[in-house]
Amino acid sequence: MAGSGDITGGGADFFLCDVFGASPKGDLGSMEHPIFSLATRPDRRILDYVHNGMEVSVTPSVRGRATIHDKDILIYCVSQLMAAINAGRAVSRHLHLRAHDLLVATNRDTSGDGYARLREAFERLAGTRITTNIATGGVETTRGFGLIDAWEIVRRAKGGRMVSVRVTLSEWLWRAVLSKSVLTLSRDYFHLRKPLERRVYELARKHCGRQPEWRVGMATLHLKSGSAAPLRVFRAALRRMIAQNGLPDYLLAEDPGDVVRVSQRRARVPVAALAALDAETLAAARVLAPGADVHALEAEWRAWWDATGRPRLAVPSRAFLGWVKGRASR
Repeated sequence: MAGSGDITGGGADFFLCDVFGASPKGDLGSMEHPIFSLATRPDRRILDYVHNGMEVSVTPSVRGRATIHDKDILIYCVSQLMAAINAGRAVSRHLHLRAHDLLVATNRDTSGDGYARLREAFERLAGTRITTNIATGGVETTRGFGLIDAWEIVRRAKGGRMVSVRVTLSEWLWRAVLSKSVLTLSRDYFHLRKPLERRVYELARKHCGRQPEWRVGMATLHLKSGSAAPLRVFRAALRRMIAQNGLPDYLLAEDPGDVVRVSQRRARVPVAALAALDAETLAAARVLAPGADVHALEAEWRAWWDATGRPRLAVPSRAFLGWVKGRASR
């Protein structure tokens, strides 16, 4: 047993994380507010954040505050739950997942070191305590809680490496899932290695998702990011990000007055040129990708087709099934 609380008590029904290719999703609360550390070394500082009436106090454990990379675990869990909800399946805040699936889905190393880092991430998530008045699902939380309530390694390989894990999400995060207070993230998010890049992408996704651009003062962005660096160092890091132009979906620019402008790389065009796939095609896709959210797969395929220039398809259903088969083999 690891983590806090009794994960096996009370006869909890566990949700099995088995959705192939679930779209990455992040909860709105932690996308908007700087809960996770951007440090690359153990961060044992208490974070106190106040902005527009929102108050957040994050207290780390002796192992340090949960990091933006530790958040991958929560993104994976939320993604699995939302895919299941969209498919009409019953869900629970008690999850049973395969460690290898989590590592692969979040672009993490699957070596022995990768599993060791995964265990450390679980420990930081369970040990980090939050006090906040952020509302999730219309309920304002003013008590302290952890990012996850508990976790345990259920099965190990012969060499001691974790194979499967059980996790209990906090009530706060669970309410965000049930109220669908989440946003879909780019799959390329997991390829961003620098903590600040991930954090700026989250803020861009939250504030520029339904509008062509978002303008924010450098000092405000510094506060919302949760960066512990001085403003001048943060400004220099943002300027390097602008020059490198590596954020998925969004462009960064610096405007006069110490203002950062975030815009979408291209206007989103509704992909309506392809007729809806019939039930028979979706049923065939379920056979090719057992456990997958076929509607999410269809949306991803349409986006891929749109991004490749909308080539003419003689039989769209056959093209979709071929794409699903190829994706499953990868």
